[in-house]
Amino acid sequence: MASRRRANGIDLLLQLLDEGYERKTWHGPNLKQSLRGVSAKVAAWRPERGRHNIWELAVHAAYWKYVVRRRLLGEKKGSFVLKGSNFFAMPSPANEVAWDKTRRLLDDEHRKLRAMVANARHSHLVKAKARMVFGVAFHDVYHAGQIRLLRRLQSRA
Repeated sequence: MASRRRANGIDLLLQLLDEGYERKTWHGPNLKQSLRGVSAKVAAWRPERGRHNIWELAVHAAYWKYVVRRRLLGEKKGSFVLKGSNFFAMPSPANEVAWDKTRRLLDDEHRKLRAMVANARHSHLVKAKARMVFGVAFHDVYHAGQIRLLRRLQSRA
């Protein structure tokens, strides 16, 4: 019975992570779907000065996947591939190569978090507040909606 609960708990966390990031769902586009077909030019477009763009939101999502994984594993701060925290400066030049690298970073951070959750002991996740994992999934969906809105606004600019 305990192993069944463990599997169901881990499975639920994995399902939430996957639906928020890349698995088709009823609620509309997930984060990865929202980024599909976005060019570097569109990703770098800013609705107005001081507002975030799609590129920044993608790195931001990658960063928080990293933070949750790091916190759950008890790792030290400062090992993210970019300097800083939360929101990061755009690369220069902001071209298709750099944009592809950003999307790969997001994929990599998602895969690392997912693998950590898949291999975790249920008791470890409960002790480490599994709701952080829920939060990552909801964070992805939230920013997927923002990205869809930014895409629509950019297409009308």
